[in-house]
Amino acid sequence: MGKNKLKKFAEMEQMDCVFQFPYSTVATGMCPMRGRWNELYFHNDHPIVLELGCGKGEYAVGLGQRFPEKNYVGIDIKGSRMWTGARQVTALGLTNVAFLRTSIELIDRMFAPGEVSEIWITFPDPQMKKASKRLTSTRFLERYRHVLRDGGLVHLKTDSPFLYTYTHALVTTNALPVEVDTDDLYASGLADDILDIKTYYERQWLERGLTIKYLRFALPHEGALAEPDIDIEPDNYRSYHRNRQA
Repeated sequence: MGKNKLKKFAEMEQMDCVFQFPYSTVATGMCPMRGRWNELYFHNDHPIVLELGCGKGEYAVGLGQRFPEKNYVGIDIKGSRMWTGARQVTALGLTNVAFLRTSIELIDRMFAPGEVSEIWITFPDPQMKKASKRLTSTRFLERYRHVLRDGGLVHLKTDSPFLYTYTHALVTTNALPVEVDTDDLYASGLADDILDIKTYYERQWLERGLTIKYLRFALPHEGALAEPDIDIEPDNYRSYHRNRQA
């Protein structure tokens, strides 16, 4: 591991807004914060919103600045990226934003049932080879059901035509209530103060002439979820740090 990463990890150990737990702690039991995020960290009863695969935390920080009446937790397994957002939170003195370094697959060990009101999924790897790895697959939606309040919102913002088409088909197949659905966000007139937050890579994709897709849907607790029976054309471009998959 490079010295720069080690330095970042050492800094994050001293940041109150960053939570990291040994795998053994959550693999054999529950996170000590589970069900107590508002009590132990945020010190209020405001709704909790998650940003999954948060990277540098642009959305968690941006939303936290805009909406002090909500609490935000950015989640990623890669701590060196998270360091950027954590530094911003510390510098800005934001008390409604935290970061959690863990695998998204362990989300139900990190949050109690109904503890979360919304989930943001911003520019994830589309995982074109294997549906179960997609962050909007039925496998992950079932995990989200464990922590979301009944009918909690899921936001997907993506550059990937493949992932957008897949998620659109999944939502349609399962008749999930859709609030917003567009395959060209910035041409739709729907972009507002929330959706206009742009990650570093989103700005790069826009400069390349790619369109941004956005879906916002509710996730009720009732009903079995089924994968869509659909053939989808793979993305025909390479995203930054993402290899094309056939």
